[in-house]
Amino acid sequence: MTTYSELVTQIREYTETDSNVLSTTIINDMIEHAEDRLFREIDLDVYKQYKTTAMTASDPFIAMPGSTPSAFEFTNSLSIYSASGSLGGLTDNERLFLQKKDPSFINEYWPNRTSTGVPKYYASWDNDTIIVAPTPSAAFTMELSFNSQPTALSSSNTTTWISNNAPRVLLYACLVEAFKFLKGPDNMLAMYEQSYNDAVKTLATEQMGRRRRDEYRDGVVRMPIPSTNP
Repeated sequence: MTTYSELVTQIREYTETDSNVLSTTIINDMIEHAEDRLFREIDLDVYKQYKTTAMTASDPFIAMPGSTPSAFEFTNSLSIYSASGSLGGLTDNERLFLQKKDPSFINEYWPNRTSTGVPKYYASWDNDTIIVAPTPSAAFTMELSFNSQPTALSSSNTTTWISNNAPRVLLYACLVEAFKFLKGPDNMLAMYEQSYNDAVKTLATEQMGRRRRDEYRDGVVRMPIPSTNP
């Protein structure tokens, strides 16, 4: 576990600099860049969110939770259902997952947006809007799974999931940014880049591998043991 103040101290100690060189503003930028790199390089469960909202009948466009990193980045899945009673051909709480396509497919499949039906497909229309087809015939309830960046580490948000559970990854990512800023020796930059890659690999194995396995279905993870022939 590493708090914000501990991370700031570590960055200055590892680079052997003080606040006159690495000011708080500069270090905050490094932390932001490190967290952004992690978000784009590894799929952590902590980034996943769900939002439930009602569609608008006869409107194929749906606004996303927001276009800023703190609110919305990209969709994982989209399902619709009738919250209560029969609605638009769906029975009570019957979920239907929509298939993701591109806008050109949507336009070709459903060229007349005034015609309505039960949606089957969706596509990203722009940065913060999706379009569904067919155009919804009723106010179906929509459940959206999406990824978003959590609140960043800062003096007012002193810990995050990553600082608590993967402090090495965060530290090494920050040190890469620090040595780039300081124009440090190439071998030091290479060393911390390799340290980051090694640390993020183990984190990815845990989060994207073991964490998403089912021991009953997939079996227990086993390490091969070398042995020689007798």
